[in-house]
Amino acid sequence: MDYFGICFLLYIQSSTCLELAEVCKEVGLPPGVLNILTGLGQEAGAPLASHPHVDKIAFTGSTATGSKIMSAAAQIVKPVTLELGGKSPILVFEDVDLDKAAEWTIFGILWTNGQICSATSRLLVQESIATEFLDRLVKWCKNIKISDPMEEGCRLGPVVSAGQLEKVMKFISTAKSEGATILCGGARPQVKFFCQGLKCFCFLDLYGLGAAVISKDLDRCERVMKALQAGIVWVNCSQPSFSQAPRGGNKRSGFGRELGEWGLENYLSVKQVTQYISDDPWGWYQSSSKH
Repeated sequence: MDYFGICFLLYIQSSTCLELAEVCKEVGLPPGVLNILTGLGQEAGAPLASHPHVDKIAFTGSTATGSKIMSAAAQIVKPVTLELGGKSPILVFEDVDLDKAAEWTIFGILWTNGQICSATSRLLVQESIATEFLDRLVKWCKNIKISDPMEEGCRLGPVVSAGQLEKVMKFISTAKSEGATILCGGARPQVKFFCQGLKCFCFLDLYGLGAAVISKDLDRCERVMKALQAGIVWVNCSQPSFSQAPRGGNKRSGFGRELGEWGLENYLSVKQVTQYISDDPWGWYQSSSKH
């Protein structure tokens, strides 16, 4: 197999890619094709972004860090792909099945404990059903089994670290101090919360990594889907993803796409090769007059 001289260098803060490295080694991937570099903060990321021998940077993380990476890469005109943060909305219209919509809303924010860049963390619900819909959300939240992820039936496990837990608790404290009412949870181990008094906002100004629209009116769904400036739009669901389909952000949520053929194109530099196959001279500069 020809690897085209490509070397994939992954800078990570997770054990996931270390497991990937073991799998690649087991299946016989040649040494040097995949390299795993662990590190934190600017320890490894900054040198990779500015190093002249690193041809391409793909980064997943915060908008602030993505901006720094883009600035560093720009100094040597290095191409970048950025999948950055966002506050993805989920739009719930008044014609929905309340229980179905409530379950998708819960799944959209609590799948992987909400620790996913595309979590639909902004609920925009039509005013006429807001009170009843929030009641359904609370009921669905109370049905969730919170436990060790290895236990059968677990649907919500711990956040990734004590630091992340502290950050979430600060969010809850700030929300309370600003007048929000915690309808469910709000203390360890339940760190779920929803804001009261959601109203029907102007939907068409939203943008970001992802968005979801829930309505029985498919024509309305299509109109809103087309108007939303988001890299991913779910219709009557939230978060299902397919490796064959493109995934990525928009505006401050980044640019470029991952997965499928679109994801591969991010790592390709197309080269045109033209070969002259005639034995005759080109003749462009020969005089057309006869001597």
